[in-house]
Amino acid sequence: MSAWLPRLQRLITRVEEILMALLLGGMILLAGSQIMLRNLFDSGLVWADPVLRILVLWIALFGAIAATREHRHLRIDLISHTLSQKTQDWLAKIHDLFSALVCLTIGWHAARFVYVEWQEGSTLFSNVPAWLGELIIPVGFILMGLRFLLNIPLKPLRDQAA
Repeated sequence: MSAWLPRLQRLITRVEEILMALLLGGMILLAGSQIMLRNLFDSGLVWADPVLRILVLWIALFGAIAATREHRHLRIDLISHTLSQKTQDWLAKIHDLFSALVCLTIGWHAARFVYVEWQEGSTLFSNVPAWLGELIIPVGFILMGLRFLLNIPLKPLRDQAA
């Protein structure tokens, strides 16, 4: 079981990085095209601005997922550097557990929101359903919650219990 887990994590990381690169590239191309069309031809794509707003949301949440994966997310840390290593380990576990609970709670409520949007048939622009653009919110927060759970270092607990 432990042999396939690192491979699965590398695959997921690679997929996330490819998706982020594609979204960012698409966003840059679309924004650049929109600027050129407006400045050179006094026109533009009607759907470009709503798509760009959704792409910013997607990029932001993929960035947050990556930050969680790399342990580079924002933390409020006032005293941990003054504590012993054992206390820091426990504090890290509590932090990751609390962060996981917060992210999973937000993910749950975001999923409920997306479900309501799906039921109501809301649209972003033209006939594109709003829930498609908003789907990243529950997915992103649930992935971050799962990452926080996976980040909890369990080995020090087992060593202390033995």
